[in-house]
Amino acid sequence: MASIQQESKTEYIELVKELLSQRYPEKQPKAFVHTYGCQGNVADSERIKGMLKEMGYVFTDTKEDSDFVLFNTCAVREHAEDRVYGNVGALKPIKSENRNMIVALCGCMMQQAHVAEKIKKSYPFVNLVFGTYAIDRFPFLLYRVLRGGKRVFDLEEREGVLAEGLPVYRDSDFKAWLPIMYGCNNFCTYCIVPYVRGRERSRKTEDVLAEAKEIVASGVKEITLLGQNVNSYGKKSEDGVNFPKLLRLINDIPGDFKIRFMTSHPKDCTKDLLDAMADCEKVARHLHLPFQSGSDRVLKAMNRGYTREKYLSLIEYARSVMPDISLTSDVIVGFPGETYEEFKETLSLIREVRFTSLFTFIYSPRKGTVAAEMPDPVPYAEKNRWFSQLLSAQEEVAAERCASSVGKTFRVLVEGETKEHNGMLTGRTDGNVNIDFPGPACLIGAYRDVRVTKAKNWILSGELAD
Repeated sequence: MASIQQESKTEYIELVKELLSQRYPEKQPKAFVHTYGCQGNVADSERIKGMLKEMGYVFTDTKEDSDFVLFNTCAVREHAEDRVYGNVGALKPIKSENRNMIVALCGCMMQQAHVAEKIKKSYPFVNLVFGTYAIDRFPFLLYRVLRGGKRVFDLEEREGVLAEGLPVYRDSDFKAWLPIMYGCNNFCTYCIVPYVRGRERSRKTEDVLAEAKEIVASGVKEITLLGQNVNSYGKKSEDGVNFPKLLRLINDIPGDFKIRFMTSHPKDCTKDLLDAMADCEKVARHLHLPFQSGSDRVLKAMNRGYTREKYLSLIEYARSVMPDISLTSDVIVGFPGETYEEFKETLSLIREVRFTSLFTFIYSPRKGTVAAEMPDPVPYAEKNRWFSQLLSAQEEVAAERCASSVGKTFRVLVEGETKEHNGMLTGRTDGNVNIDFPGPACLIGAYRDVRVTKAKNWILSGELAD
């Protein structure tokens, strides 16, 4: 089934708006949207919220006073799924008090047949469930729920669909997510993403550039390009624009803004991409390049498509053309069959590369993936011991890197007040490092020069230098 045409989307948005005005004649209905998982999910939620706003909803931060509750779910790790089940279950008494409340679930977790079946049987108060292929159909699906009063499930796979022309309600006035492609063709043996997000499909260059220009015109200071593997952008495009060329085109848009991107796969990372980063003054000197394991045998078992030597050669070239580049990565500890000796190869790679920061995880089996069927003899307690060693190794590296920043001045994007609300602001450097410093709230959303005055472990403190 093809994507619903733009005219139909607009029509159903208006139909939902009319039904809501009849249901809530004396108020604007409230919507609560909570997102789990990656930045791609956040971007999807911003499009869903854009449609909700046009339907007449206003947004609230509490579920208790909501008329519409949506959880946009993640399937990458078991912990995220358990949280979803717990939070959905907690809605039951709230729904019993407000029978007009609509409870909706969407995202990667819902695209799995066994999950959808569990929701159908165990959570009868959930009104609407739709998968990753149906975001553009959301107005039509919500209309069916409101009109018919019956539960609606839409989990059909629609390969090749790209939802364009959706309204966007951005969570920030100065930072924006910009999806450039969807899906993944890599089939890493531990990863469920290709099964729930489908095959790679790139947005047209003209559509990406039009949205980028619109974002810049709105005053946004930082654009993050999103894709499961941004390095694969444009592989089958007719205009010949690949990811390095796209970076250069967005860099040429007039304005004072920074460009970031994620996620970048090492097997498709090229010197052409690293040269583009070096040449483009608006592209942040930060590369998130997940290596996952330092062992060639484990990398092969993961189906990652590169070796330790290939990864290190990319790092060496990146630093040759961008000496100030900041490198971050993802690591999985305790992949099925991994030995302690192989884990120590991961530790040695961390110490050799000296990453700014790492996102670290103990292996989580995902039903339907190849790795979930592999023998996994190492007890979780032993994996947890390895994990602690990895954290200690990275903390040593991070502390040394932070200490070397004292006395240096960085241009930072001021992102907000610190959690303590003690007159301190927090900003992010070009290299994706946070610095806390005193300053007025009017600086939020602007670039400022900050001099680092103190480093404690991996936390930087500073003062305004301009």
